[in-house]
Amino acid sequence: MSSRQGGSAAGADPTAAQRIVRTVLGDISVTALGTTLGHEHLIARPPAFVTDEDLWLDSEAAALTELNDFRSTGGRGVVEMTTVDYGRDIAALVRLSQASGVHLIAATGFNQGKFADGIVARHSDEQIVAWMVSEVSTGALDYGASEHFNLASGDSMGPGRPRAGVIKASSGLDGPGAGEQRVLEAAVEAQRLTRAPISTHTERATWGLEQAHFFSAAGVPSSSVLIGHLDFRPELPYLLEVAETGVNLGFDQFSKRKYLSDQKRVELIVGLAEAGHLGQVILSGDLARRSYWPAYGNEAATGFAYIPGKVREMLLAAGLGVDGVEQLLTGNPQNWLAFVA
Repeated sequence: MSSRQGGSAAGADPTAAQRIVRTVLGDISVTALGTTLGHEHLIARPPAFVTDEDLWLDSEAAALTELNDFRSTGGRGVVEMTTVDYGRDIAALVRLSQASGVHLIAATGFNQGKFADGIVARHSDEQIVAWMVSEVSTGALDYGASEHFNLASGDSMGPGRPRAGVIKASSGLDGPGAGEQRVLEAAVEAQRLTRAPISTHTERATWGLEQAHFFSAAGVPSSSVLIGHLDFRPELPYLLEVAETGVNLGFDQFSKRKYLSDQKRVELIVGLAEAGHLGQVILSGDLARRSYWPAYGNEAATGFAYIPGKVREMLLAAGLGVDGVEQLLTGNPQNWLAFVA
């Protein structure tokens, strides 16, 4: 059984003192990362073919309001999963982290193929790997329109630049397209060279188990992998099968009741905990629409404060206990995000 029950940041790992979490403001000790959301979006400017204005997250003021609310309810870290193909703005993330005091971890890599294929097709496999490695190790490229984004420009990368702390790869419905497959393979090589964690997009939880097997076969440590959006498939036997591979499971659709009730999400987490897999579940809301944010004027929306506030209460009420809830909100993100640079 591949369970990772208990243990916060350091455990018995002899390299614990060397393990860091890489934020946009620099490396921090693992223990400095408190309650953390594992998959969110703060600033996103999708490519031109995306015409839904609800997906346009361009207000730093709104993002700062959400981060301040998050921090006021005990939140300390956010993994910001917007990639260059979807309008990542690393400079804005720096400003938001400085203003809010919340640790922000940025992503290199790519979203699903419908956003990323145009960029991927313009670059060789070697260029994609080199770019991912540079963004983690040296510095991330500045914001640019995805239609013309050049991974090889390199001018804005250099010592002192904010760096990415996680590598993103994706698969589409029922499996990766050709471009997505290239990104998955590049992510494996970039992880080997940097040791940075990997976070994935699955399309409504399809091909999640296959992603886990792919990374395992490629030699990526299972504890460094987070398979995303698995609460789109609320079937405990399937989730247990994924958990047995040792990867982390993204329950990252909290508050989206149109897909599943949060009570059912909590019940599934309890089931995973009873099977010894509490240490592999990472929570978030993936709030990639304006309509999910109170800060954009939607008073009924839950926002970033929902998980450290209401969801924490639900987890306690379900019997997970204070230590178990702390494991979910703090220990598990620490264990996944930490690496020896």
